[in-house]
Amino acid sequence: MRTIHIRPTKHRRLRWAALTTAALAGLAALVALPQVSADAATVRYEAETSPAVCEGTIDSNHTGFSGSGFCNSSNAVGAGSQYTVTASAAGTATLSIRYAHGATDTRSANIVVNGTTVQSGADFPATGAWTTWTTKTVNVTLNAGSNTVRLAAATSAGLANIDYIEITDGAVAQTGPIMEDLGRGVTVVPASGGNLVSWRLLGTDTASTAFNVYRNGTLLNSSPITGATNYLDTGGSGTYTVAPVNGGTVGAQAGAEATFNSSGYRDIPIQAPSGGTTPDGVAYTYSANDMSVGDLDGDGQYEYLVKWDPSNAKDNSQSGYTGNVYIDAYELNGTRLWRIDLGRNIRAGAHYTQFQVYDYDSDGDAEIAMKTADATVSGTGQVVGTSSADYRNSSGYILSGPEYLTIFNGANGAILDTINYQPARGTVSSWGDSYGNRVDRFLAGTAYLDGQHPSMVFARGYYTRSVIWTVDFNGTDLVSRWVFDSNSAGSQYTGQGAHSLSIADLNGDGNQDIVYGAMAVGSSGSALYTTGFGHGDALHVSDFVPSRAGQEVFMPHESTSQPSSSLNGGNGAILFQTPACCDNGRGVAANVLASNAGAEYWSSSVSGLLNASGANIGAKPASTNFVSWWDGDGERELLDGTAITNYPSGTLLSGSGVASNNGTKATPGLSADLFGDWREEVVWRTSDSSALRIYATPYTTNLRIATLMHNPQYRVAIAWQNTAYNQPPHPSFYIGSDVTSYPFPAIRVA
Repeated sequence: MRTIHIRPTKHRRLRWAALTTAALAGLAALVALPQVSADAATVRYEAETSPAVCEGTIDSNHTGFSGSGFCNSSNAVGAGSQYTVTASAAGTATLSIRYAHGATDTRSANIVVNGTTVQSGADFPATGAWTTWTTKTVNVTLNAGSNTVRLAAATSAGLANIDYIEITDGAVAQTGPIMEDLGRGVTVVPASGGNLVSWRLLGTDTASTAFNVYRNGTLLNSSPITGATNYLDTGGSGTYTVAPVNGGTVGAQAGAEATFNSSGYRDIPIQAPSGGTTPDGVAYTYSANDMSVGDLDGDGQYEYLVKWDPSNAKDNSQSGYTGNVYIDAYELNGTRLWRIDLGRNIRAGAHYTQFQVYDYDSDGDAEIAMKTADATVSGTGQVVGTSSADYRNSSGYILSGPEYLTIFNGANGAILDTINYQPARGTVSSWGDSYGNRVDRFLAGTAYLDGQHPSMVFARGYYTRSVIWTVDFNGTDLVSRWVFDSNSAGSQYTGQGAHSLSIADLNGDGNQDIVYGAMAVGSSGSALYTTGFGHGDALHVSDFVPSRAGQEVFMPHESTSQPSSSLNGGNGAILFQTPACCDNGRGVAANVLASNAGAEYWSSSVSGLLNASGANIGAKPASTNFVSWWDGDGERELLDGTAITNYPSGTLLSGSGVASNNGTKATPGLSADLFGDWREEVVWRTSDSSALRIYATPYTTNLRIATLMHNPQYRVAIAWQNTAYNQPPHPSFYIGSDVTSYPFPAIRVA
């Protein structure tokens, strides 16, 4: 069974050569991944695509044009075709204008860049027919960032028909994963002695891009800032802007995206769903739970997605009915964009619904994907399957009925496509029990399996059989990529999963792999290794040992006959293990101690703080939960409950009027590098779930690091952070006070 849905129009920022209608149709027919030119130095801007403005009509009556039409300007002096273009760096660029002119005269136009006429009365000779298109080129000077290019008719005959313009700015061609085209993300946080202004160093900047900071239009820094991307203003307050500086040329100024109050936070108002009553008469209410972010509308700023859990949400091991699960999307100002109701046939609990938010078709705005069922209702009121279906049994479990994977439009919550979920539950008892605990243990993530495009990762089972299903979205259809099944891969891969997963390039081939607890599956769907140490609750993957090549995996384990925790390399080789003891429920790997090279490791049932050799180097931290880069150094702080503390002691932040999520797990709604420089913000729900409260650091830093959201491993970690037992995100590289320079992202943007 397959439900087909019409794809709504999505808004986007054009950042690369637009595909023609015929090409898009061909892509859909072939069910292929979207393709983006690897050479982002040349960018096409169609005359008919906003924010381009045609002072006339958009026509399509003459063949041979690109896109969906061309600009036929009014027959008047000054009638124009205007474009907003982006240059990665200031300097000379080539402007190419594609036009057709089927009359016998020569049309002329003034070419105006940022309000200055750079060529007066430029000739556009006849091309012989309105269906014959040619290109005129001219060199222009652009600022870094946004620019306005205008073609204005110099005579009453108007312009030639304009198909598009292209800008070639001589920048280094973009390569690598396709990621979000983020804005500068300027933040203003009250700090000791003034205001801390902070902003992103983007992966689309150059490694040497410098910055100017302005208050009320007045330059504050005496020379361009070439170090860390923050500035403490002790001279006053007002409206702050930040501009990039490249080769001495100052680019466009960006205003503050987020301004924080004197307590260091800002709220996003949210709207709780109404409570209800289960079929057996138990009342329930709602509280905000796990979160994610994505640029849903392509404007370079994040929107905020929150899962609403009912007060009767259940662990899979617990019987009983639950209320429906809802997913909301909000703008930073609290505007709710949509609400998705997963319906009565999706049970509420940490192991049932992991929602993935990412730009899966690489068109500039994000989608949301998750497991659905009959009676799921989209943000626009569409119903998946049969609206009246009710598959709940008398114990509250849902062990029959169809299961789907649905992808929704990020801008309005409409259904884009729905397919059958893989694998089907089949015989419930074949997953390890007959009452429905193990069959419905789900995990989800996002991975750049081909090193370029993001794919969805959905998985079922980890105590016994483990099945990992990867799926692509080509803008129209969800397309299965591959399935890994421990039943066919071998018994050594049975029971090795965790209550979480992680995504990382383990073998250095440029493609991301899936770390599925004590085993790993490669980007092509083949097993990479298994340690055989079995199931566990926590999982951490990063370059924890910078002195050795590759990344490392740290995991605590539950089996009393296996090591209580272990550190292994990307090929599964064991670097250290701790003796078997018990169900070791929690564990963390992070650099929290400057005096020890690399990361440290600690867990609930193992004494001491361990180094990369497994040696005890001191007392372990008081919490075994999340970590955060909060103060100015390269060591990570402890994030537990509603507080951030410095190891070995010292509280840096105590959240006010907020609550953590997921019971004893005490996790935040989200911890991520949401704005500003590379340090992380933390988001908790307010105690009454009336708002999402975002805290930002008030501390300065001297470390210059590009936004972590342009590190592919960290960015996909934000997507999977809401999966089951939430785990903190880690980038692919090591951060520490002993490091003086950091790798610059090799990415391209949608």
